[in-house]
Amino acid sequence: MPSPETTPEPGPYRRAYAEAAGDPEAFWLAAARALDWDRPPERAFDGTSGPYGRWFPGARLNACHNAVDRHADGARRDQAAILYDSPVTGTKRTITYGELKAEVATLAAVLAGLGVGPGDRVVLYMPMVPEAVFGMLACARLGAVHSVVFGGFAANELAVRIEDAAPKVVLAASCGVEPSRVVAYKPLLDAALDAAAHKPDACLILQRPQCAAALTAGRDRDWAEAVDAARAAGATAPCASVAATDPLYVLYTSGTTGKPKGVVRDVAGQLVALAWTMPNLYGVQPGETYFCASDIGWVVGHCYIVYAPLVHGCTTVLYEGKPVGTPDAGAYWRLLSEYGVVCLFTAPTALRAIKKEDPGGDLVARYDLKKFRSLFLAGERADPDSVAWAERVLDRPVIDHWWQTETGWPIAGNPIGLETLPVKRGSTCVPMPGYDVQVLDEGGKPVPAGTMGTIAIRLPLPPGCLPTLWGSDERMRQSYLSTFPGYYDTSDAGVIDADGYITVLGRTDDIINVAGHRLSTGGMEAVLSAHPDVAECAVIGIRDALKGEVPCGFVVLKARVERDPAEIERELVAKVRAEIGPVAAFKLALTVPRLPKTRSGKILRATMKRIADAEPWTMPATIDDAGALDEIGASLKGRGIGAG
Repeated sequence: MPSPETTPEPGPYRRAYAEAAGDPEAFWLAAARALDWDRPPERAFDGTSGPYGRWFPGARLNACHNAVDRHADGARRDQAAILYDSPVTGTKRTITYGELKAEVATLAAVLAGLGVGPGDRVVLYMPMVPEAVFGMLACARLGAVHSVVFGGFAANELAVRIEDAAPKVVLAASCGVEPSRVVAYKPLLDAALDAAAHKPDACLILQRPQCAAALTAGRDRDWAEAVDAARAAGATAPCASVAATDPLYVLYTSGTTGKPKGVVRDVAGQLVALAWTMPNLYGVQPGETYFCASDIGWVVGHCYIVYAPLVHGCTTVLYEGKPVGTPDAGAYWRLLSEYGVVCLFTAPTALRAIKKEDPGGDLVARYDLKKFRSLFLAGERADPDSVAWAERVLDRPVIDHWWQTETGWPIAGNPIGLETLPVKRGSTCVPMPGYDVQVLDEGGKPVPAGTMGTIAIRLPLPPGCLPTLWGSDERMRQSYLSTFPGYYDTSDAGVIDADGYITVLGRTDDIINVAGHRLSTGGMEAVLSAHPDVAECAVIGIRDALKGEVPCGFVVLKARVERDPAEIERELVAKVRAEIGPVAAFKLALTVPRLPKTRSGKILRATMKRIADAEPWTMPATIDDAGALDEIGASLKGRGIGAG
């Protein structure tokens, strides 16, 4: 045992984590000073409200003021707030903070004229265009609650969200633009409104030149005409003062069937948490340019395209394009160079797509990345091989971090703004201040370091996490708080090692039971992805009469691999047997052209498993390419598995 004189002082991260654990009131009240308040909080937490408590009770503020007005009315008026880059339409636009305030205040006046006020809901059904951000911020300006539905979502899924949120107004675009097609949104919206029992008072439709939409008389308004009329009349709307605990937005969990779960995000908790992460986790300072390559339809887009960078006074990149194909696998590197981006946040799926098309990383050398400092990954488990590839070709820190729609900001990561901790590939590093993360067994007891179990977070959750589900405290308790009393159940499986590093191995339903042995499909995926010819992969457990379940691996090969796929499949089976052991019973690897994914990049493992097990399944509303599931079925059928 070292003496006190030789015990190293804890670093900045350990000190911050200890402060948040030891005195959360003081820690979060200090973090709250990053915001402007109409009525500052006198205390941080009220444990008597809601399913587990509420943050910053009694305080008042406005999210739009904090994201826009305070910068537009100050030294950042002429700084770029949004850099819109749309290779699919050949459009670029720079919007300063001053211009952003004018746009948002005018649109807010239009919404107010349609009857929208504090507490009212507004559904947005929009592509990645500046008007979508204007719409979110205009709602926040009025104290209304926005609910963004991913553009192009199926009509029935949009309908159930409209039914649940009961919006006064819907904001929509006439279409979305993909690299190879135009997706008409208005017919989908019309079908959703026909199906939904709730009818909004009005729809504001942004007509895009790629596909104009027919407007429904008495309900639909032309967005540009309404805004132009308000601007000509000098109409603007001020920022409404709202309670810190009021909802900022409702975001429905993707892939939901039946009644959707509307994750509520309160105003102050979200802004305080996001403002803390920008300098401390991502190491980004006000005035710098930040690029989050997500979509505003997902939680990552809400948080790190819109609110976090704008609240922090950064310039945010709004990208309507793809990581490959618009025009090539150097698309992201072009953006980093052109806009002087210091930090990129994207999904492992995007990184694997880039690696597949440009395995040597040759396109990186075309661009000047001198301002670029770090790459953050989240959304799916970042396989160690892809992390190593990105480290090699970018020569920058590559940080895997982990969070959920429900938490609203990262649970775990490498806080490079405080200090850069050693990277362990495959791990999402350490918990962020405010998160007491435990790994529990099926009985709810903490397991020893290095032992796999369910990852849970001791209550209360920190600011920024969901306080409840829309319209149902009881459903919140049943969905997240009942499995392990006193904890939030993440439904993710993983381990925490002796250094406190968290490794997320997959959803708890991705843990398969092979002849009584609980095995992680994520661990097998890590082995497969390390093969030099593999671009990406997925492992599922399929039903087996003898062992209960056995793993099956699907792999997509890198571009320009010309070897016999059957030979590669044999190598993969041997590799898993050598690195995990015969206990895995891994005997089947299938090469496929692509993996079926949601539009947010998550692999549809559950649907793949139903196909393999010959169970009934339906086409997920969130799927990006339905043909990929047909290919999975055909590959399985070729081996005598499933019903296709």
